Parts: sequence; structure tokens; C-alpha cells
Amino acid sequence: MKSLPIQGRTLALVVVLFPLLALFIYVALRSGPLAPVPVTVARVKTEAITPALFGIGTVEAQYTYKIGPTSAGRLKRLDVEVGDLVRAGQVLGEMDPIDLDDRIRAQDAAGKRAEAQLSEAKARQAYAQIQARRYEQLLTARSTSEEIVATKKHELEVAVAGLQAAAEELVRVHSEGKALLAQRSNLKIVAPSDGLVTLRHVDPGTTVVAGQAVVELVDPANLWINVRFDQIHAGGLTVNLPAQIVLRSQAGEVRGGRVLRVEPYADAVTEETLAKVEFNQLPEPLPPVGELAEITVALPPLPPAPVIANAAIRRVDGKLGVWHVMNGDLRFTPVALGLADLDGSVQVREGLKVGDQYVVYSAKALTADIRIDVVDRIPGVTP
Repeated sequence: MKSLPIQGRTLALVVVLFPLLALFIYVALRSGPLAPVPVTVARVKTEAITPALFGIGTVEAQYTYKIGPTSAGRLKRLDVEVGDLVRAGQVLGEMDPIDLDDRIRAQDAAGKRAEAQLSEAKARQAYAQIQARRYEQLLTARSTSEEIVATKKHELEVAVAGLQAAAEELVRVHSEGKALLAQRSNLKIVAPSDGLVTLRHVDPGTTVVAGQAVVELVDPANLWINVRFDQIHAGGLTVNLPAQIVLRSQAGEVRGGRVLRVEPYADAVTEETLAKVEFNQLPEPLPPVGELAEITVALPPLPPAPVIANAAIRRVDGKLGVWHVMNGDLRFTPVALGLADLDGSVQVREGLKVGDQYVVYSAKALTADIRIDVVDRIPGVTP
């Protein structure tokens, strides 16, 4: 008689725990760790895409001039500031000549002295020539001796040699004078082209060596953008392809451009291809050198081919592929990819065929033994 209450309590406990256990199993299978993962799927389709490249670049000047002296010295003056526009041939500054002006004046005096010596040598040569001719006539008339005539001829030869030496000395002095004037002219820092002053490396009073830059100029009429593209998608990048340029300071304003040059050297560290893109028309006002810009280059259209969504690509065990859905089961399928466009489509060369179903988005990372639940949209994951 005493066991009846115990059995009643056990039965009541079973009645209470069984629904709870069933509820726990249901929750575990539907929303717990054993629940299927919500995924969105799509099918491989044939589509013609227009691939494009996107890259980040910096505004640079095509022509940069580093201007400085051709000989060591001290900077006497510098007449321009950063931001000044200068014209070709404009004097920007000058080096201290030190004693060069005195040497030029001394050379001028030496030139005048050499000219006087040349005039004196000409007079001696003319006088010696007259004397030699006169004594030859006297020898013909038997009025002088052959020794005197020979002496006069020797004096003429000496006078001719002196005239030649004086002429050569004058040429030497004039050449040295021209060299000093050229050296004096090189002390002026002159703009080789129209440009914008971007840097002042030194200030007046600073001693600089030959070839050291004092100021830097850029040609603001010739700006381009040094841009980097991912090497994986850079196939087909050639010159003259149209480009869209969006400057960082003018976000939202798209400017036209073209690929001017594809660099023969790529960046092996970042695995990027380098290119130069120029504006079809320079913006007003001009962007500062070094400003960032977003570049989009349209590549030639491709013929129809199998295409998948770029968002579906995953890397598993070092291989690129997609989660292939076959009869409700998952299988990771490695794929060989082709070019992609900026709308999120990428060509598939190997691994999938048209009509195959694959996972685009999933609520969490997938594995081959996981269960999936195909939905139209995953909140917070799909756009």
C-alpha cells in the first residue's frame, strides 16, 4: 500500500520530463548547434560580363625638376616660395660668387694686355718684314753683306713666331674669360620649364654641393595617377583603355581618363600591377600632388561563359572553391576562376557547369557534414 504514492510521483515526474525532453530535442535540432544552417543558393548561369579593374592610386606629376648648382658653394638668395608659379627661364635664386667677380675683372685686364701684346707683335713683324725686304734689295745692289741679310731674315722669323704666340695667348685669355662668365652664369638658379614650386630644400646661407637640389618644380599641366591593381584580375590591362577617376577630395564626382602606361615592373611584395592613368581634362582647381584617387578601368567585354557570384567563393585547405549543393548535401568543389566584373560576377573555367547549384551566403561557416536550410534571405548577411 505504501508503494502507490511513490509510483504516482514517478509517473507524474515522467509526464513532466518527457515533454521537456522532447522540447529540448526539438530546439536542439531546429535552433541549437544541431540545427540546419540557413543558406542562400544560386545556379551557375551563362552570361557575358564586362570585366573591370578597381585600384587606389596617388596623384603625381609626370615631370619633376630638381634644380641646384653645378658647383659647390653657398646659397646667396632664393626668391621663390612653395606654391609659386614660375616661367621657363625665370631666375629663382643665386649662389654666392665669392671671388668670381674679381677673377672675371682680372681676366678682362689680362685680355686687354694680351690684345696690346698682339698689336705690338704685329708691329714688330711688319717692321722686320720691311727690313728684310730692304736688305735683300741692298744685297742685290752689292751695298750690304749676306750676313746682314741673313740676320734680318732671322729677325723676321722671330717676329712672326712672336706674333703667333701673342695671337694664341689672346685666344687662351678669351677662352678663360668665357669659362669664368659661364661659371658665373651657372651660379643663377634658373627654371628649366614652366612649373609650380613644390619644395625648398635649403635656405639662403646654406652650403650645398654640386648637383644638390635647392628647389623642386613640377609641371602642373601634366598630372597623372600612379595606380595599383591586383595582379589576379589585371589580365587584359593595356594602354588607352577608358578609366573613371574619383579624387578623394571630390568624392562622388567622376572624371574621365585613360590608361597612359602599364609599368614593365610589378610589385612582387604586394602582388600588384602598376599603371599610369591620365585625366582627359585636368580638374579645376588642380588636386594636390600625393592625393589619393579611386580608379576604375573598363576592360574589353568577354563572350558568354559560365558565371557565379563572387560572394560564393571560399578558401578551404588552401584551395579556392564553392560549396556545391547536390541532392541537399554539401560538397566543396575547387574551381578555376576567370575575370570578374564590379557587379560581383566572376567567370568559372573549371569545376562547375551551367545549372549547378551552389551556396552564395550562409549564416555561419560550412562543413561537408552540416545540414542546411535553403532560405531566400539571411538577415544581416545577404544584402
